[in-house]
Amino acid sequence: MNEVTKTAVLERGATPAPPESAGTLPAEHPRVAWGRVGVLLMNLGTPEGTSYWPMRRYLKEFLSDRRVIEVPRAIWWPLLNLVILTKRPGPKGRDYASVWNNERDEGPLKTITRGQAEKLQAAMGDRVVVDWAMRYGKPEVEGRIQALLDEGCDRILLVPLYPQYAAATSATACDQAFRALMKMRWQPTVRVSPPYHDDPVYIEAVASAIRRDLAKLDFEPEVILTSFHGVPKSYLLKGDPYHCQCVKTGRLIREALGYSPERMRVTFQSRFGNEEWLKPYTDETVKELAAQGVKRLAIVAPGFTADCLETLEELDGENRHYFEEGGGEHFAYLPCLNDGPEGMRVIAHVVQRELRGWIE
Repeated sequence: MNEVTKTAVLERGATPAPPESAGTLPAEHPRVAWGRVGVLLMNLGTPEGTSYWPMRRYLKEFLSDRRVIEVPRAIWWPLLNLVILTKRPGPKGRDYASVWNNERDEGPLKTITRGQAEKLQAAMGDRVVVDWAMRYGKPEVEGRIQALLDEGCDRILLVPLYPQYAAATSATACDQAFRALMKMRWQPTVRVSPPYHDDPVYIEAVASAIRRDLAKLDFEPEVILTSFHGVPKSYLLKGDPYHCQCVKTGRLIREALGYSPERMRVTFQSRFGNEEWLKPYTDETVKELAAQGVKRLAIVAPGFTADCLETLEELDGENRHYFEEGGGEHFAYLPCLNDGPEGMRVIAHVVQRELRGWIE
């Protein structure tokens, strides 16, 4: 005879309730696990390898997302399939290879996001089940939601790992989760954690990490750039709050550190294509500062919860080169919060806040 696993909501230090006899259920009734709370950390994604075909698969999934590329399909599809996916996988694969975690054969974003999930699980104990997924690539969102359901999680908190909301990041991560839910007969109850761009715990964590990392340098930066991932300007004009949230984050961090607007500036990186993106551009600002005679520069990327291609290769690689080539003498990239103490304090704070009423 089958048993139905009825697991109680777990308080700190509690243990699951023992299985309950299924004598009141028909023998053919499927196994049911319920009563637990799950947390799913969701980040952008990473290719499964740096060679041509893994890169092509990853880029196709990413650049086919209508949240990311809003160009009409009649224009975008021929360009994507006939040009971009033919030419871009090779160079982009070499960029990924320069920051690849060769020991684990994976991108740094996957390594760090896994670490964040493992450390959050250790901090939360038996109260919740923590998992992680990538919007593009693996592990897939649908599979990890199913894994949480299999663990008896009938309530799941989705946590897009983006301090600032954008349709091309937070919304598309939730889209993917909702697509999975559409296939399920017994859907879990779902919450989505909101952006935390102005949360005092986040702001102080970033400011504290910057103070610590600046103290390690053998020079004092004349200018510090807070670089956020860019989006087309048209997205702002359509109502996306991302630009405003980035600017507010930058201002709050600057005020927490006591810097002037001239010394600590907000810029936007990683533009793609010919459309105008959010300005000022990080790479152009770096070149301009070097041309103006600035010799000591630092860059921090508070919009990224984990170091990845855009921080390690683009900021610490390309932009370092631009600055030094233009006459700059001292350059530093200050790491993301990652799964260090500050980063985990922020993630745990957001999760614990959004789980109120479910575990407390």
